[in-house]
Amino acid sequence: MSSTGGAAVERPEPAVRGHAPGGPAVRAVVVDDHPVVRDGLVAMLGSEPGIEVVGIAQDGREALVEIAETDPDVVLMDLRMPGGGGTESIRALRERDRVRPRILVLTTYDTDRDIRSALEAGADGFLLKDTRRDDVIRAVHDLAGGRAVLAPAALAALTGADARAELSAREIEVLRLVADGCTNRAVANRLGIGEATVKTHLVHVYEKLGVGDRASAVRTAWELGLV
Repeated sequence: MSSTGGAAVERPEPAVRGHAPGGPAVRAVVVDDHPVVRDGLVAMLGSEPGIEVVGIAQDGREALVEIAETDPDVVLMDLRMPGGGGTESIRALRERDRVRPRILVLTTYDTDRDIRSALEAGADGFLLKDTRRDDVIRAVHDLAGGRAVLAPAALAALTGADARAELSAREIEVLRLVADGCTNRAVANRLGIGEATVKTHLVHVYEKLGVGDRASAVRTAWELGLV
């Protein structure tokens, strides 16, 4: 694959493609230098209805060529790879394309420096490779639909909270409904749980986000791309 060298130039902020639920399959490219990991991701995504793997690459430079040729909706990108890392490739995509795919960093590196570097370069999501299969699949669909996805470590790096402060899937569901304007009773009815349980989830959300009330939780969630 050829390199995509050249000096960076000032460009307008690139648009990000959205993806409507129930529409065509999400087109994905997998970028990882470890064949076992790469093949595993391809097999996992390829077996999922609604996702089509349209390309693979083993480093950042190869990824730029593959993305240009396949026009994916979502790119799953490793962070550190010989021959061209993920952060540099993400930055190059932002500089090069007016309409770009959503970028999900999928890595083993969770230091604050790695996380901030990837997100500042333009990544739309950040997950660790020990993330459960269902959560990776959900992340791909969420990103294709225009929603950001952050692992607890990434959330902690941005908020300064303890890295162990993990928002559960249910807590995120509650938070998203609250952000949509639902009352606790409405959230309970939508999720089929008790109103007291909703209040408990919100208390946990406040603690993990380092906020003290409903409005602050929603505002922080918006800033972090959780809703």
